[in-house]
Amino acid sequence: MFEELTQQAKTAVLEIIEQAKIGRGSIFVVGCSSSTVKGENYGKASSMEIAQAIFDGIYPELKSRGIFLAAQCCEHLNRAIITEREAAEKLREPEVNVVPQPKAGGSFATITYNTLENPVAVEHIKADAGIDIGGVLIGMHLKEVAVPLVISVKNIGKAHITSARTRPKFIGGERAHYNDDMK
Repeated sequence: MFEELTQQAKTAVLEIIEQAKIGRGSIFVVGCSSSTVKGENYGKASSMEIAQAIFDGIYPELKSRGIFLAAQCCEHLNRAIITEREAAEKLREPEVNVVPQPKAGGSFATITYNTLENPVAVEHIKADAGIDIGGVLIGMHLKEVAVPLVISVKNIGKAHITSARTRPKFIGGERAHYNDDMK
């Protein structure tokens, strides 16, 4: 079961990276309910093993491309973000003092905090792309213009997934010309 979760997560993140055209220095937000992956209600069946399997499919792909992982905590930590200090400093996001736990932050955020080289918690981030595993609402952590992506992976375990990339706003009206690479 865990190998299948890892493979589903890896396939999903690779497709998102390709469609979003993100690379070194980009921010990728992940919201993950291990409970819903298991087929249970939010927060009722947290699983470090499930979170680890999904993390193992996502993080190596991001890290090898120089993309920062931003793990969204659960509502008990007000959806704070766990990321590398370098990413927070790059975005000038102030650090907040909290350490996620499986029942207060979530299993995926806990795994992320315990694995990153120099983890910090921040309240906000504006990611370039992301994946929502189980309907945990990552939209608050995406840049303003989010574009839904259609990928081959529809579920990780029993949790429905959605994914998105972002793009700059179109401004200027009918006489404006736009960079097709940014659509």
